[in-house]
This record gives sequence, structure tokens and C-alpha cells, in this order.
Amino acid sequence: MIQIGQKLSPTFQQPLELLSDCHRRVESFLHALIVVAEQSRGGELNELQRDALETALRYFREAAPKHTADEEESLFPRMRKLAGDATREALAKIQALEADHQIAKWSHHAVEQLGQKWLVNERLSSEETSNLVSHLGKLQSIYEGHIAIEDNEIFPLAAKVLDAATLKDVGREMAERRGQDFASQIRFRKTNPEADSP
Repeated sequence: MIQIGQKLSPTFQQPLELLSDCHRRVESFLHALIVVAEQSRGGELNELQRDALETALRYFREAAPKHTADEEESLFPRMRKLAGDATREALAKIQALEADHQIAKWSHHAVEQLGQKWLVNERLSSEETSNLVSHLGKLQSIYEGHIAIEDNEIFPLAAKVLDAATLKDVGREMAERRGQDFASQIRFRKTNPEADSP
């Protein structure tokens, strides 16, 4: 049932909003991993915990790398082509954000390995549990600052300095990265405005 005033999810026509929307998923799935780790402490998982762990691991394994590519391959290079003080200042922050991606990648790899071991063996040793909690803490710390800079500084600046055609190209690449057709999504959205973006 659709409520009056309900906010529609952004589409590839709104790439910056969609990138920010992806951050909410990153926060949600990371929170789910932290909750499971804190509740079970490497012990036997109940059905809800197992489902939450599997779903969050799958998100970070399959969807999150596409989000990183959206930024590093589609958005940031286009911002680098622009001149101006604001853009130059942003470029320094973008470089730091890309370094964050590399650090996060290592912790995500460790979380994936430990999470899969937990699902298969149904338990983790105290050392493995400690490692998992440590990597999740690192990711939480990285993402807090990283997401704040992107949502509050980088994306608003991109909205100001990138023209509509450039943003459309970013959105098209994001759609292609997910095996979706940019043009058909526009038509689908016009005929079915209640549909969520992927």
C-alpha cells in the first residue's frame, strides 16, 4: 500500500541520490554484522542471525564493490577533469576516500572469510571472534567518516559542478555495471512510479 508523501527510491536518472542511498544500505548491513557478532560471540547462530549474516555478507561481496566502482570509475574521474578551487580541494579528499576503499577492502575480505567459516562450522574460536569484531570495528570507523564526507561534501559539489549530460553518463554506467538497461528503467519508472530502484 502506497502512503501519501512516501519518498520514492532514486533511480539511475539520479546517480548522486542513488549513491547516497547505497550508503544507507552499507550502514544497515554493517550494523547487522556487528549485532550478530555481539550477540553470538562466535557461538551457534539461530535462524534469524544466520539469515542476517548470510544476507549482509552477500551484500558486501556482490553489491558493495559495484558501489565502489561507481565512485572510482564513474564519478571521481569526471570530477578530476574540472578546474577550480572547490574541485581541487575535493580532489584531495577523493584521494583519501580511495585510500579508505583499499583499507576497507582488506577488512571486508577478512570478514567474508570469517563469516563463511562461521556459517560452515557453526562456531568460531575466541581468536577468530576477536578478529571478526576488530575488523567490523575498523569498517565502522572508516565508513562513518567516509560516508559523511561523500554525502555532505563530495556529492553536493558534484551536483553543482557536473552538468546534466555528465551525470546522465554516470547513471548509465551505474546501470550497465548491474546489467540493467538505463533507458528501459526510465520508461518503467514513468509507468510504474511506485517501483523501487534496484
